[in-house]
Amino acid sequence: MKVAIIPARGGSKRIPRKNIKPFYGKPMIAYSIEAAKMSGCFDRIIVSTDDAEIAHVAETYGAEVPFVRPASIADDHATTMDVIEHAVQYLIDHGTRPEYVCCIYATAPLMLPDYIKQGLVKLRESGVEYVFSATTFPFPIQRAIHLTEQGAVRMFDDEYANIRSQDLVEAYHDAGQFYWGKTKAFLTKKTIFSEHSEVVLLPRCRVQDIDTPEDWELVEALFSVL
Repeated sequence: MKVAIIPARGGSKRIPRKNIKPFYGKPMIAYSIEAAKMSGCFDRIIVSTDDAEIAHVAETYGAEVPFVRPASIADDHATTMDVIEHAVQYLIDHGTRPEYVCCIYATAPLMLPDYIKQGLVKLRESGVEYVFSATTFPFPIQRAIHLTEQGAVRMFDDEYANIRSQDLVEAYHDAGQFYWGKTKAFLTKKTIFSEHSEVVLLPRCRVQDIDTPEDWELVEALFSVL
């Protein structure tokens, strides 16, 4: 059995009600639910939430909400791994042990169903514990700078100051869309960003975190042209 778990708590502060805020005519979470359904990968699509309104919206768009997320993993300090481990253990306790689990974030309107399918294929064929979405940094991270308290410029590492950008190793980051994993890996909270994981590479135009109002405006602009 393959299960999608979409974490969606109700307490978003920087963008209030972010998970169900209208986005091009639909609640934001609807895009994640629909991408999961269109991928054809899942036997069940479950939303983990502590919020009755989010639960109603999720069910309206075809997801299950079989439990109310406990308050202990619904605050600012709870991790995604805590939420997924709880949901998987709930399923096991109620007679269902999935073979593969995919955590899909509720704020990923640029995600395509085909990326989700690619992740499942990689997980099955590669023998790794996890497969997640990633993309490249738009600028060499070795050239990163910071500012001192006095406003002076400093490189994080002077070693790379005079190396051509094309000679630097390309760096990647988590795209924040989905995380496929084997059930045991999630239950034991095995680290995702490690040698036992592989990635599905996404174009940068398909990746945008949505944590601030500015992020929301950026993803609206991207969505309108893709």
